[in-house]
Amino acid sequence: MDFSAPLQTLIDATRARDVSDTVRLSARRTPGRTALVYEGHRDTFAELDTLVDRMANALRAKGVGEGDRVALVSHNNRTFVVIRFAVARLGAVLAPINFMLNASEIAYILSMSGARFVIAEDALCSTVDAAIHESGTQARVRGFIPHAGVAAPEGWEDADGWLSWPDATPVRVIRSEDLPTQMMFTSGTESRPKGALLSTRSLFSQYVSCIIDGGMEENDIDLHSLPLYHCAQLDCFLTPDLYLGATSILLRAPDAGRLLEAIEAEGVTKLFCPPTVWIAMLRHPDFDRRDISTLKKGYYGASVMPTPIIEELLTRIPGLRLYNFYGQTELAPVATILKPEDQLRKLGSAGRPGLNVETRIVDDGDQEVAPGEVGEIVHRSAQVTNGYFRDEEKTAAAFAGGWFHSGDLGYMDEEGYLYVVDRKKDMIKSGGENVASREVEEQIFTHPKVAEVAVLGLPHPRWIEAVVAVIVPREGMSLTQEELDAFCRDRLAGYKRPKHFAIVSELPKNASGKILKRDLRVQFSGVFDDAV
Repeated sequence: MDFSAPLQTLIDATRARDVSDTVRLSARRTPGRTALVYEGHRDTFAELDTLVDRMANALRAKGVGEGDRVALVSHNNRTFVVIRFAVARLGAVLAPINFMLNASEIAYILSMSGARFVIAEDALCSTVDAAIHESGTQARVRGFIPHAGVAAPEGWEDADGWLSWPDATPVRVIRSEDLPTQMMFTSGTESRPKGALLSTRSLFSQYVSCIIDGGMEENDIDLHSLPLYHCAQLDCFLTPDLYLGATSILLRAPDAGRLLEAIEAEGVTKLFCPPTVWIAMLRHPDFDRRDISTLKKGYYGASVMPTPIIEELLTRIPGLRLYNFYGQTELAPVATILKPEDQLRKLGSAGRPGLNVETRIVDDGDQEVAPGEVGEIVHRSAQVTNGYFRDEEKTAAAFAGGWFHSGDLGYMDEEGYLYVVDRKKDMIKSGGENVASREVEEQIFTHPKVAEVAVLGLPHPRWIEAVVAVIVPREGMSLTQEELDAFCRDRLAGYKRPKHFAIVSELPKNASGKILKRDLRVQFSGVFDDAV
């Protein structure tokens, strides 16, 4: 039906929404409820909504407008949260950047994203300044967040001052839900990061999947410690919590001792951590000294949770309901969820597709394969990215056949539960045989002295690729190559057994807890140089 332009404008204005409406609507429903707790600040939903309007008006006065990209480089803090929603309220595009990157890596992202407005925490301003110079970016505004108490370079404005901007007039920009509101950068564990564009429609579809299948409720008290620049903490947990009207406790970083302290102090009921952080909490001396009995819902993702750790968590935290969230940045990011009742019944599974996701397994010709057969995991959903910014070639490859190609290998069982076998690029081809690194990791992790393990394939003069295991022993314990080889000999076929074991004090990880296998490939690249 065709309407007149004035009427259509009214209809569009009535139906419009943006990501910041998660805060606005909760402020209308429960204005006095605590929304955000951060280092002495306790903001109600009404107060948080007003802060977002003040920040939006400040950014608008600085020149930020619809469609502009705003780069944000910071650890977790209250100002980060306010900026995120203020940018959405203006119809601009938020581009959060990993705070652990060096100047050259940030320069690449600034150049690729076309960001002209840059906000960074004080301690990172010098690095970001160097990145701006290297990239040739003409940054119109440089704002710093007073986070570490470090003096910012000349030319940077105090972004905390924008929280008290005198104009608190409600801001609303009418914009299509299918236009990008966030540019999230892929983790770059295998290659340089890509800018995945996420629309308002993608994100709201994803929030509903998380809330329904993740058992989320308005009376939750959630603890957020993983970096907000990553979509897992930002879009699977923080924003759905604000959407529901739940309370969010924000920490700067995922320190195991601080997590346990905060759970006890705030009566936390809900927590997301990658397996590495759950393991660190279990091994922390305060674990049995803190009262964490309020914790009823635990979530994990980013990498596989070893079966012994699942069993230990369920034993040591009585009544805990565990959820496994599997997905990737391009899915905004959750794709499948393994619910509490299936944690032990479907050990190793990533669960079933979320409410708003359709998932299948295909072969190299994009034909669906039978249950139990390994192929590439592909998805179809409103949650899927709009594409990669300024990269039509990679976008076309990802969307081949009208499904989003994840790059992960897996299979479905007869009940429709997904099992992720490996990343395509992590599948090791040794002597003509396929070796799934995750299978080898699972076996090695059952060794009582192993704290962490990463398995990868490295060039070998005879086998083309050979299996290498990089291992972190448990604290106070030692391991030898001979001991590990004997352990694997009883559990793995010959072609799957590591040809080399490297014992290290820690594994390189990004801020979301993913092990950086690309760094390990560089570090151990010559391990078989003398092999025959």
